[in-house]
Amino acid sequence: MQRIHSLMPANAYCQQLPPNQQAQANDFYRRHGSAIKARQAHQVWIAGAPNIAACTCVQPVPGSEGHWLTSLFVDPALRCCGLAGRLLDHVRSNVEGPIWLFCRPELGGLYQRHGYQIAADLPQSLATKLSRYQHDKQLIAMVHLG
Repeated sequence: MQRIHSLMPANAYCQQLPPNQQAQANDFYRRHGSAIKARQAHQVWIAGAPNIAACTCVQPVPGSEGHWLTSLFVDPALRCCGLAGRLLDHVRSNVEGPIWLFCRPELGGLYQRHGYQIAADLPQSLATKLSRYQHDKQLIAMVHLG
């Protein structure tokens, strides 16, 4: 697939979707054949140019001062244009406390470039999720401490 860098304007926007507009994120995921779904407990963050081109979800982690970032997805036609990084940086500047995530090992470099590091310790609820997810996926846990 050919990358279309020239379609990504320098002024692409990032914003949090209001809860009553989260269906737009689910439409975006579905349009790209993804099983990801934004849930009511999520804060949904998007990057657009002008339509949604990238999306991620963030939710509080019970028993901690932090959040869990999930479901980061970029339109395949717009990957390698900096949208994921722009969205990660925007979320980081608007969310307090540590932000944890799980990713495939080959994506670790992307997150490291945006301040994430391998997580040595996880809140119990995330450690339990990671253990369950690792039964059928190779994942690493990362954290941005802020």
